[in-house]
Amino acid sequence: MSTTATVAAPARAAAAPRLSALVVARNEAARLPACLVSLAPADEILVVLDRSTDASADIARAQGARVLEGGWELEGARRNAGIAACTGDWVLEVDADERVPPALWDEIRRVIAASAHQYHRVRIDNYVGDRLILHGWGGSFGTTLKPILFRKGAKHWRGQRVHPGLDWTGTEGERLTAHGIRHEVDRDISDMLRRLDRYSSAKAADLLAEGRIGSLPDNLRRCASRIVKCYIGRKGYREGGWGLLIALCAGLFPLLSHLKARLEPERHRPAPPG
Repeated sequence: MSTTATVAAPARAAAAPRLSALVVARNEAARLPACLVSLAPADEILVVLDRSTDASADIARAQGARVLEGGWELEGARRNAGIAACTGDWVLEVDADERVPPALWDEIRRVIAASAHQYHRVRIDNYVGDRLILHGWGGSFGTTLKPILFRKGAKHWRGQRVHPGLDWTGTEGERLTAHGIRHEVDRDISDMLRRLDRYSSAKAADLLAEGRIGSLPDNLRRCASRIVKCYIGRKGYREGGWGLLIALCAGLFPLLSHLKARLEPERHRPAPPG
């Protein structure tokens, strides 16, 4: 009696997760091209342009990116709009002044293919001009790790103008630290001080909108503690004068925000909606 063997069909391999690269920008025509080139390995690139008046939209489309244009008063709102428009299973959220090196893409693909978690922090290498500054960042003026790799739906920005808070769904997985994103944070000292001015003005508007400008003694203490934390705790002293400058800016950020809200409310109070 003959028998017929039945051979099971091989299991179909699970499809690799799709990854969307998200860039939120405003008038970044000078820095956007290099950023988009570095994002080419993504399955999708989405550029959100907030009230841009330069050639950013044309540059993005020419490099194959989808473009979402609009006007958002709050940073959190514009970033949430970008996340919602992404079609990938995972999102890598970067800024126009950041570059993702080729070696990091292998690490990203490895992590999202196997991760049981909802988000991961990625190493950030901060440059002032051509100088890499490794130590001393903090106090809302810079960071060396950011939670920018996440599953669609896991990350929600809060409604603030500068450094909005985050709400997460799920757990944090391993940190990607073997390779860092190049962040061209400032061109020089003058650029750093202009950034401090912009950030503190936006924060003053947030404080006024939320009705919590605080007291001068509390903000003097915050200023002092941030300077010590960045310069000593985060080893800014290892960067010499650069570390001191970063520590001073980190400490001055809450103090200047408070003083602008208290002394110049008419200049920083948000306009009523509508």
